[in-house]
Amino acid sequence: MTDTSQRPRPLRVLAAMSGGVDSAVAAARAAEAGHDVTGVHLALSANPQSFRTGARGCCTIEDSRDARRAADVIGIPFYVWDLADRFREDVVEDFVAEYEAGRTPNPCLRCNEKIKFAALLDKALALGFDAVCTGHYAQVIVNEDGTRELHRASDMAKDQSYVLGVLDEKQLAHALFPLGDTVTTKDEIRAEAERRGLAVAKKPDSHDICFIADGDTQGFLANRLGRAEGDIVDESGAKLGTHEGAYGFTIGQRKGLRIGTPAPDGKPRYVLDISPVNNTVTVGPADALDVTSLTAIKPRWCGTAPSGAGSYTAQLRAHGGETEATAELVDGALEVSFTEPVRGVAPGQAIVLYDGTRVVGSATIATTTRARTTTSVA
Repeated sequence: MTDTSQRPRPLRVLAAMSGGVDSAVAAARAAEAGHDVTGVHLALSANPQSFRTGARGCCTIEDSRDARRAADVIGIPFYVWDLADRFREDVVEDFVAEYEAGRTPNPCLRCNEKIKFAALLDKALALGFDAVCTGHYAQVIVNEDGTRELHRASDMAKDQSYVLGVLDEKQLAHALFPLGDTVTTKDEIRAEAERRGLAVAKKPDSHDICFIADGDTQGFLANRLGRAEGDIVDESGAKLGTHEGAYGFTIGQRKGLRIGTPAPDGKPRYVLDISPVNNTVTVGPADALDVTSLTAIKPRWCGTAPSGAGSYTAQLRAHGGETEATAELVDGALEVSFTEPVRGVAPGQAIVLYDGTRVVGSATIATTTRARTTTSVA
């Protein structure tokens, strides 16, 4: 098996350059491998700020300039493409609508699906490019029969395959991840950038949600959806406090509940359920979060869809660990049962299934079944 980045035939490659160190080094490696590389920065905000705040946010004017300078050093052509309208519709508005419905979305995963490997890739192919290159830490493996598989990065500490679990085989056929087979620390990637003369070598990584630069998700949602006071209740329905919008919470949340009445056992309470219909947030003990099974919808497969029940490992968060599970596609939905209960599982999140290091596919969690209550949460 051979990694796509090692193909002997030079490719016309469109390198998505965010202005950060990972995408700059990825573009440099692609060019060094002999590919015909063109850099492109995606303008995803209609009103970009001049400067980012520390390590928060991205897609600023500063990022665009950093990407251009990196392309100049690498010696490749560079363009800025305006995808702000598509990003707002497919990522930002989806994010707001999901929270309004009481679900917890993953905007990075949605951006990879709808923007970087749909809108960008479609445009790249139309212009005659062979592949899109990004700085993600993951690997595309080509089998002897020509089919492709998505695998975890060589370095599990930097693996980003979870947010790429939405890619299908056609998209994988045109994806390059030059950093995926690198077993190095981030400091070594920065050192490589410095050796290459890339000024972004010491630039801090962006964190949190790129379109919420100050990191205040609740404030962002309040500005979009308005404040709507509702009750915070316990499992019996007894009122414990109030909130300014159920959309500001996510299942498994512990901090920011502002409940004046302590729990009888003195232990912390967590968000167990969010009901947008009556604007109520239910809280309770940690063990009430234990989930034994779930149903996920809109499955996307990184290759051929599996048939029948199978044993896998599942990842439920971008930086979460793996847990053993069995899964089966039933009437278009994925039915998943866990070997051991898992916590903090919220409708709207993605579940990504793995077979060893291979990414089998992903789906959006619709309902969960709790161990203690044996009821489904939607």
